[in-house]
Amino acid sequence: MSIPVLICDDSALARKQMARTLPKEWDVDITYATNGAEGIEAVKAGKGEIIFLDLNMPVMDGYEVLEIIQSQDLPALVIVVSGDIQIKAHERVKALGALDFIQKPVSADAIKNILQEYGILELALGEVEDDEPMIQVDMRDACQEVANVAMGRAADLLSQLLDVFVVLPIPNVNVLEVSELTMALKATEENPTVSALCQGFIGAGVAGEALLLFHDSSFQDMAKLMKLANPEDDNTEIEVMIDTGNVLIGAFLNGISEQLDMNFSQSHPVVLGRHCTVNDLIHDNSAKWQRTLAMEINYRIEDYNIQCDLLLLFTEDSIPTMNFKLGYLLD
Repeated sequence: MSIPVLICDDSALARKQMARTLPKEWDVDITYATNGAEGIEAVKAGKGEIIFLDLNMPVMDGYEVLEIIQSQDLPALVIVVSGDIQIKAHERVKALGALDFIQKPVSADAIKNILQEYGILELALGEVEDDEPMIQVDMRDACQEVANVAMGRAADLLSQLLDVFVVLPIPNVNVLEVSELTMALKATEENPTVSALCQGFIGAGVAGEALLLFHDSSFQDMAKLMKLANPEDDNTEIEVMIDTGNVLIGAFLNGISEQLDMNFSQSHPVVLGRHCTVNDLIHDNSAKWQRTLAMEINYRIEDYNIQCDLLLLFTEDSIPTMNFKLGYLLD
């Protein structure tokens, strides 16, 4: 008899990858959910005895799903599958009742090993047809999932260096005219004053710039976390920006390069502006851009007044190469 398995993830690419990596000899009936609220409905309908659960999702995230399953004692075994690989994230999901944690992108070996470890694999062994999951994935969704995994790598490094928990969003990914960029940025919603640095990057067929937008209200707390003297000093603010940029930009680009099998070279960081609005910053520095693939990540450190936005702008000429590389993930 087939066991009901639920794959709960807002990314179509992640759902497809997860379904593909399940053991071929596993006789299961798979249901898909695109957010936590759909996932809870599926569990209550008896469609999720075993759940592969993402953490960063709209409507209801994975932590909220675990809290509901635990508080209502719902019949589900949960394995978290996420790009957020912070140790504190592991600890939190385990405390909320998750069996285990698998980092994205998933591999068949990792899935099978965990299923065997907890005696789950043997529950549904049988003769099954090797059907390809019928999930449509567009390039924007694929790009967003790549950004999601890279975001987690960068957050993990920052978390380790500062001994903090980095609160992660859903990446904002769009192909835009530069004139539309400030309207699309989440960073402009409260229109805070920011300071920013820029770092160029280039790879085979791909080039662009990474911008770190540092909310001005964040400098003192960040300087204290970094144990820097004179947190109100102008030179300290620049040091905070450069050190944070080196961590987030470098780790994010490494996360992309691992997934798409490409290497990036980076230029030296340059301070673009200080204590200005996001609109002024983008307007003053975007004359060379026409159309761009933009990835925006809003990083926030829990329990501190610290927020910064990482914005990757890929040149229009880079988009065909990115689409080609992403195509390998879709096949």
